[in-house]
Amino acid sequence: MQAIHKIGFGGGCHWCTEAVFQSLKGVTHVAQGFIAATEPESSYSEAVIVSFNQDELTLKELISVHLHTHNSTADHSFRRKYRSAVYVFDEREISGVRNILRYLQKDFVDPLITQVLLYKDFKASEEQFHNYYYTNPEKPFCETYIAPKLNKINLDFADLIDREKINTYPSSSQKS
Repeated sequence: MQAIHKIGFGGGCHWCTEAVFQSLKGVTHVAQGFIAATEPESSYSEAVIVSFNQDELTLKELISVHLHTHNSTADHSFRRKYRSAVYVFDEREISGVRNILRYLQKDFVDPLITQVLLYKDFKASEEQFHNYYYTNPEKPFCETYIAPKLNKINLDFADLIDREKINTYPSSSQKS
């Protein structure tokens, strides 16, 4: 029996984040939209909810991919819109996720700014934007912003890639 688990991720444009997680084996669904956390981060921010099979993919692997595919160490002017966060659905998960972040800090020179937040609400993005990359891989936005992230996971997380999916799109399978 599959052990399906849900976790939320925010950090950049939800089109980009959606494509990254859709490209991983063990991910069963990615919902793209806006997540609000409990106070003090109760405003909505672009994010995705990832459903994944824990027998195929660990939470640590997902968080590592997330940290390496957005600017998880920089506080910039768009952070309200693109909050760097891991959203948990049960407050008992907070300390475990914080421990994972502390462990993964070794991969970065600068301190991680990624927050661990308790999920409160989700608003889906418009249907026309769902599955954006895999519907529109040739669009300039996809080639400029999403394909480089997919190239990164193709190089740095090759064992986690769903080869059947990612190799279908030439711009995401090229090495940069």
